[in-house]
Amino acid sequence: MENFWDFNVWSTFNIIAVLLLSLLAANVLRRSIKFLRNSLIPVSVLAGALLLLVASVYKLITGDVMFDTAFFGGKGSVSLEIITYHCLALGFIASTFKPSGQKLNKKRTSEIFNTGLQTVSTYLVQGVVGLGISLLAVIAIPTFFKAAGILLPFGYGQGTGQALNYGGIFENEYGFAGGKSFGLTIAALGFISASIGGVIHLNILKKKGKIKISDSKDVALKHEDIEAENEIPMQESIDKLTIQIALIALAYVVTFLLMFGLGKLIPGMKSVVYGFNFLLGVISATLIKLLMNWLRKIKVIKKEYVNSFLMTRASNFFFDVMVVAGIAAIRLSALKNYWGVIIIMAVAGLLVTYFYNLLVSRTLFKDYPEEQFLMMYGMLTGTACTGIILLREIDGEFKTPAAENMVYQNFPAIVFGFPMMLLATLAPTKPVLTLLILVALLAFIVVLLFRSKIFKRKKPAAAAGDESGGASGSED
Repeated sequence: MENFWDFNVWSTFNIIAVLLLSLLAANVLRRSIKFLRNSLIPVSVLAGALLLLVASVYKLITGDVMFDTAFFGGKGSVSLEIITYHCLALGFIASTFKPSGQKLNKKRTSEIFNTGLQTVSTYLVQGVVGLGISLLAVIAIPTFFKAAGILLPFGYGQGTGQALNYGGIFENEYGFAGGKSFGLTIAALGFISASIGGVIHLNILKKKGKIKISDSKDVALKHEDIEAENEIPMQESIDKLTIQIALIALAYVVTFLLMFGLGKLIPGMKSVVYGFNFLLGVISATLIKLLMNWLRKIKVIKKEYVNSFLMTRASNFFFDVMVVAGIAAIRLSALKNYWGVIIIMAVAGLLVTYFYNLLVSRTLFKDYPEEQFLMMYGMLTGTACTGIILLREIDGEFKTPAAENMVYQNFPAIVFGFPMMLLATLAPTKPVLTLLILVALLAFIVVLLFRSKIFKRKKPAAAAGDESGGASGSED
């Protein structure tokens, strides 16, 4: 029988409370200190850094791990990893439930498809560079894990949750000591890279007079932004937010059942299957969403139960908690021999992501190249929220389609990016082969991305001859 005054009763709440309180503290600091405000560092990243600093000072003074004390139940470090893992999938599920919006024309469909290819090709560029660096690092540090560099696209391109997932697979299945912390550190440095590259780029454009920084004042929300037609009431016998959370929970239960079934069918791939919780979560949410739409179509359901505004708030909440928990879970002591490689990898990741996306955006998105670049660079070094932060500096009201591209590009990005996720599990055993396959995939995706430039249509010779013939005939 548990006593209510035992730490076991309070430990889970204490961890969540500390994470949320750190977000409040970081928000106050960011609003109060001009340097932090101008740096564009997300509050969640700053909050995670604060907790990491406090935990490091605590360990220096006491010799103990702060999150493994009785106050946090004796295993708070593991709890932080679990929170990061679950919040990744929950955030994606909430995003998937949001209504799809209006139909797209041919030009917009092509831009969205290209954005998906831009995302995947950046993953591959990061993977090639990261894996190449780790293979070279083994020459200087023979004990270094050869496949560590494949974590660069997961930390930079996909964020904290996936960096933890694959770092955990490498640590548990292939003996990469400190794999989780390595992945989480790369992800944290990705956020810093987003801020550094983003701020430098904005200042360059501002000095050249090419952009005008948007007014950062909040814009009042309209009623239609909060509630669409034919939705259930905001508050009746059950609150609308409760409905949203229940739908997210339903999708995640279905996700668990899918993972459980696949784990039984292919037990050798169980760690990989459970590492794809976010992808299976997207599939589960999509299936439930399609079922609800069908039930509405046949009049079984009379009202719309999903609210886009609340689902956005829910997804942002989960992603904020994911980032702060992921950074707080980093064990700096596990990385003491790897800092040189990590810094080199982080700088290389910043440079290749910056220049590659600048090239793609200015070549293929000529109507809004800077908006597309800032959105993509921010997303591919941090998260979608980081991309939005940078984009709002020059397109505060989202007048360009850049933000919409980011939302809709998920499907083509998942389809074309899935092979790389599978390849990541080949890297620990055959890193050189993996690198060669990544290069081949990159070449294929780049050709597909720049298809309109490579396979540029030319006027048929016959048509050109007819035009010149007609002109000479009239002169005669």
